[in-house]
Amino acid sequence: MYEHILFSTTGGVATLTLNRPEFFNAINEKIGLEIQDALKTVAKDITIRVLVITGSGKAFCSGQDLKEISPSENYSLGEAVKRKYIPIIKGITGLEKPVICRLNGIAAGAGCSIALACDLIVASENASLCEVFINIGLVLDSGASFFLPRLAGTKKAFEYATLATKISAKEAFEIGMINKIVPENELDSAVNELSVKYAKAPTKAIGMIKKLLHQSFNSSLDEMLEKEAWYQEIAGRSQDYKEGVKAFIEKRKPAFGGF
Repeated sequence: MYEHILFSTTGGVATLTLNRPEFFNAINEKIGLEIQDALKTVAKDITIRVLVITGSGKAFCSGQDLKEISPSENYSLGEAVKRKYIPIIKGITGLEKPVICRLNGIAAGAGCSIALACDLIVASENASLCEVFINIGLVLDSGASFFLPRLAGTKKAFEYATLATKISAKEAFEIGMINKIVPENELDSAVNELSVKYAKAPTKAIGMIKKLLHQSFNSSLDEMLEKEAWYQEIAGRSQDYKEGVKAFIEKRKPAFGGF
């Protein structure tokens, strides 16, 4: 049982809901540890094929709960980032399963970083993103300095980071920061449709594709060609590959098991 998140699984889909709506799902020490624990559960459970992350109420996540870290000589922001946020970002990006962000409202600060760390973002037309660190004299953290320039380009990333520009769902979609925007009343159905597709997909191959895409940022073409060959060898020995070929020959839809 968790205190500040909701966690459920059904049909191979796990849903992690940040559940502090009265504080716009701001992250304190407790919820940070609970998110980490839930991510570990998803990683270990082979029956879970896809993870959906969302927020309860009107917000996705407003970032750090500032009441918890009022300026103090005894409070280390750097250590807090290492203890709380780095494991969350690494848990999402390192998860060998697709992670869908159901962006139901504002995602600010570290909350924005959590959204951008997900593999896909399906957003309500009323949702928005905002890197608000500069408003209290802080720098980007939780992977924001990695995600922003890659998704928005360096010029826009500088603007968003130094002016705390609020990015509407429409603008985020147009520049490729999110995958899809839908009316608020269609958000659940859009996310469900996508998550069901991934729950039936060849999860092992998706996990390796995710690794390849992340590694490509720091690798040469020659290195990526070698890595592709390596992962293709592994994929070619999977049960999903055998099922995929068999289904193709038998002219039917494959029933992938995720291994």
